[in-house]
Amino acid sequence: MSQLLRHHAEQVFAQEIEELIAQDTHQRPQNWKMSPWAVVTYLVGGKLQNGFAVTPKYIGQRRLMEIAVSTLTTDRALLLYGVPGTAKSIVSEHLAAAICGDSTRLIQGTAGTSEEQIRYGWNYALLLSQGPSDAALVPSPLMNAMRDGAICRIEELTRIPADVQDTLITVLSEKTMPVAELNSEVQAVRGFSVIATANNRDKGVNELSSALKRRFNTVILPVPASEDEEVRIVVQRVTEMGRALELPAEVPALKEIRRVVQIFRELRNGHTEDGRSKVKTPSGTLSSAEAISVLTNGMSLAAHFGDGELRADDIASAMIGAIVQDPVQDAVVFGEYLDTIVKERSGWADLYRALRERV
Repeated sequence: MSQLLRHHAEQVFAQEIEELIAQDTHQRPQNWKMSPWAVVTYLVGGKLQNGFAVTPKYIGQRRLMEIAVSTLTTDRALLLYGVPGTAKSIVSEHLAAAICGDSTRLIQGTAGTSEEQIRYGWNYALLLSQGPSDAALVPSPLMNAMRDGAICRIEELTRIPADVQDTLITVLSEKTMPVAELNSEVQAVRGFSVIATANNRDKGVNELSSALKRRFNTVILPVPASEDEEVRIVVQRVTEMGRALELPAEVPALKEIRRVVQIFRELRNGHTEDGRSKVKTPSGTLSSAEAISVLTNGMSLAAHFGDGELRADDIASAMIGAIVQDPVQDAVVFGEYLDTIVKERSGWADLYRALRERV
């Protein structure tokens, strides 16, 4: 296990899941590992009666997680919607890990996702030699989830072609998957549900049909409401990633993390944090995920090509690639922001110089 680059949520947080199950006295829906109350506690963190501390996986409004979990106790599927970097995939994975102990029933949505990947396929060697049979059937993660009474995750639903998306309608409304070749069907077991994610930057790519939209309850995950909240998210994720990747560098000082977050928030929102100055917005997403990537890359630079301490030069090297997506337009926008905002800030001279040299 120690050689794996990334562990599943149910592996990383196995102790917390076991402790929550042991301490959980609330009613559990059929085939759920823990109660809805325990699932929400697992997601947002808290302290159990025996003093055990559960770490937060989602930093934000608890009510949003309560709505998401409540949806999964009904016959409705759940759609997590929002801009890139708002933890949709993280929430999806942790929901599946907490509810059924397995987050691996996953369909990754792309322009090339086919109907067979959502429904089922065939072992063509057996199909040609024996004809259609249960042995020749290759079930999809969705079919397996139906049989097991578990959660199936579908990432980037709006990236899937519209005609393929609509193969979900029968499954979500009738809770069955017909297998016409065998004149049979697979019926969903209690506990089965679907968690899909989609981001609003993909609006218009392959929009959901109205029939499919009605099968989902949508929970919109917002960007962090305040700078302090976003700093907490970034600190937690950078610390986790540094530990997981075994980077031989110190976790960045809070001052450096706050500077990166402030720059990203101001460029994303179109104004400074104090609201006194308007700034132009570059074409990139500039979400918390990009801020985490900048700091992680900076840690790697500091560890392998520096003295292990993150400095302005390390941050600048990683930040340019995240902000300047269009080498002409974004470079002008960012350069103007540096000269009018960053240059004038007390204590930011080192970061200004490091960034200005690269724009």
